[in-house]
Amino acid sequence: MKFFVESRLLPVVDNSVRGAARRTAARVVLCGMLLIASAAWMDAQQPLSLEDADRRGAAIFEQSGATGMVLVVVRNREVMMKSYGQTFPGSGAKPDANSLIRLCSISKVFAADLLMELANEGKVALTDPLQRFAPPKTAVPRGAGGTEITLRDLATHTSGLPREVGAYPADTPHFTFPDEAFRWTWLPKHRLLTRPGTAALYSNVGFDLLGDALARAASKTYAQLLDERIVRPLGLRDTTMTPSREQCARLLSGTRDEGPCTDTQASGASGGVYSTSADMARVLQYLLHIPGASTQVSPAIAVYLKPAQLKWVQGLSHAGDPTGIGLGWIQLGDPDGPSTLMEKTGGGAGFGTYVALSLQRHAGIFLAVTDAKRRPHMNLFEEANNLLAALANVPPLPPRVHAGRANRKRRSRVPRPAAAPAQ
Repeated sequence: MKFFVESRLLPVVDNSVRGAARRTAARVVLCGMLLIASAAWMDAQQPLSLEDADRRGAAIFEQSGATGMVLVVVRNREVMMKSYGQTFPGSGAKPDANSLIRLCSISKVFAADLLMELANEGKVALTDPLQRFAPPKTAVPRGAGGTEITLRDLATHTSGLPREVGAYPADTPHFTFPDEAFRWTWLPKHRLLTRPGTAALYSNVGFDLLGDALARAASKTYAQLLDERIVRPLGLRDTTMTPSREQCARLLSGTRDEGPCTDTQASGASGGVYSTSADMARVLQYLLHIPGASTQVSPAIAVYLKPAQLKWVQGLSHAGDPTGIGLGWIQLGDPDGPSTLMEKTGGGAGFGTYVALSLQRHAGIFLAVTDAKRRPHMNLFEEANNLLAALANVPPLPPRVHAGRANRKRRSRVPRPAAAPAQ
């Protein structure tokens, strides 16, 4: 259905009150007609079918230049899991729902969820200072005026800590540095870049310190906490930081040698979690509150800070211009409009990963790509956002104004299809 709006210029007399009134009236009528037409057009649209979503996924894969790609869609009770390309260059085999994936920084979504679970039980508070969970005789640095780093600061990237503790040592497997002992030895010697709570700077070490704090609060290792609170309750079969030999045999890979598939507990909270499409379908159902998906408490998806409240925001705009900062999550779009979404990007060790949710429409997507030699012809995250908008039957987000800066995580090469830093 198409709508055409015709407008005619009204005769006006300069410096005439009546002419000004007529111009105002004409604008009001025209704007009203455009709004009515736009609303009617939206009502006439149909959400993208899963078959068309598969075709869109294939087009995204072709433009990405990736070796392999997996795509998961959850919309209300509908679930789609599709794969494209090869498990590794020359394999001739497509990935499937059980292919192992490095989630990279989507691992932070789990850390944020664990934070809220322990907070709901009174074991921690978002306002707790990190110092409360520090090893004995370890002084956590403070900002101007003695401002302490809180758990909320760590989860919103506003702690004042840098992205990393330093250069990644040569020949060290991905997501195995720094370990807990190293980062707590490094921390007291570090001077904060900003006063906690005043500016956002993406920080991987901040999330690993958050994971340490949660583990101490629960008197468990972070791996045990993840397994008991998320993996087992959601029935996840392959979500782990300690993959078995059989699981490692299913790990997707791109064109580069990214080192061994190994224990990544050292960076479990920031980026060390492995998973599969099958598991991520269950995670999406949980995050979207799909009935029957889980009996757990509500996921940790809410906005805690607006960018305008902060001095500056860095490293959070790879998928679009942030309109809100949550616990690990980033909000894109007008929060009062239908197109708003919550997202988390990731990348490193040969992978690009992304999860995005339209909470109002109970729709979400997850995708992961492995790198290739050919450069992409698009921004993977933005194309994923457009796909989600079509699935949720809402207008796409406007083009972003601020381009994300291409920092890299540790020594990891960021897969070209992601066109963004590992985070």
